[in-house]
Amino acid sequence: MRLWKAVGDTAYVLLIFSLSLGPLSRLLPKMRRWTRWRRQLGIWFALTSVIHAVLILDGWAEWSLRRFLGYEFVPQLGREARMEPGFGLANLIGIAALTLALILAATSSDRAVKRLGRQAWLWLHRLSQTVLILALLHGGYFLFIHFTASFHKVPPGMDWFRMPFLAIGLGVVAIQALAFLREHST
Repeated sequence: MRLWKAVGDTAYVLLIFSLSLGPLSRLLPKMRRWTRWRRQLGIWFALTSVIHAVLILDGWAEWSLRRFLGYEFVPQLGREARMEPGFGLANLIGIAALTLALILAATSSDRAVKRLGRQAWLWLHRLSQTVLILALLHGGYFLFIHFTASFHKVPPGMDWFRMPFLAIGLGVVAIQALAFLREHST
């Protein structure tokens, strides 16, 4: 397995844990003691995501924006061509998620709550749901679309993380929905 993928998978798991703790604590009161770890997990998610992005930019894209967006030189054509239609979009989605994650990490302190005001801080940190959706789209593309057979490549074996990715992603959404329904049903 490539290091960039392992780091990306780790970031995803950290995101899932950080976004599950709040709803789980509302569903299972014994989980409340773990909610103090949400902030740290979110910050570690953002830092791990930075490492993932740097590994991709340095090791694969070689700091080329065109390569990052999926363009490669094709000798038969004598020019660059976009090799995978969704590749660049998936990378841009990942960068959008990373940008939001860094903003959230930078404001994950008591000082930020005081400076922004509680309501503004809460509004900002609800963007963590947007980060989750972007991460699901980004990772989902690479796990379910990019590494499939195409006219110019034979993919490696099926990634073992496909089903756990799907299960834990849907699991966190289900936990959040259950907690929301429980809070708003009374």
